[in-house]
Amino acid sequence: MAKLYFKYGAMGSSKTANALITKFNYEERGMRVWLIKPAMDVRDGAAVVKSRVGLSENAYAVSSDTDLYKLFGEHREYHVIIADECQFFTEAQIDQLRRIVDKYDVPVLCFGLRTDFLTHCFEGSRRLLEVADSISEIKTICSCGKKAIVNARIDGEGRVVTEGGQILLGGNDTYVAMCHSCWVKAIEKQGK
Repeated sequence: MAKLYFKYGAMGSSKTANALITKFNYEERGMRVWLIKPAMDVRDGAAVVKSRVGLSENAYAVSSDTDLYKLFGEHREYHVIIADECQFFTEAQIDQLRRIVDKYDVPVLCFGLRTDFLTHCFEGSRRLLEVADSISEIKTICSCGKKAIVNARIDGEGRVVTEGGQILLGGNDTYVAMCHSCWVKAIEKQGK
């Protein structure tokens, strides 16, 4: 019985590396994998999924108006779907992935962030928390050694940002994984 999986973690927890390793494991067993990602994420190329450790694969770039259920129904040669940066999918797209699992008995593994830089759920992540069969955390640590749960957005001077739009694509130069305590202390120290 196939399941919808949500594997989330803070920035730097190796979510993408885990997604690509999972893809490799399925393919090593002769299974076809449909690797998808949001089209808005063009950091490493429009149709490339790349981890910080150097693993990369071509992927299908999904625009916000793509009907994943319909598209999968037209191309049912895949045994599994792996979605990277799933937090950027719409609620409707998560429901479409859920429907693929139920209708076609195809496992869907979604990798992404749970929350933004202000600890608010992304649309796709919120829906996954509501409808996924399996939810697991890929853990990483704060510089203090505690488990990191906040994706702190930082500016050019290394200060924690507390205002702005929910989505700002970036990597280690833009975000730092922190425990909640260190995040609050950093904001308080800045006088915000």
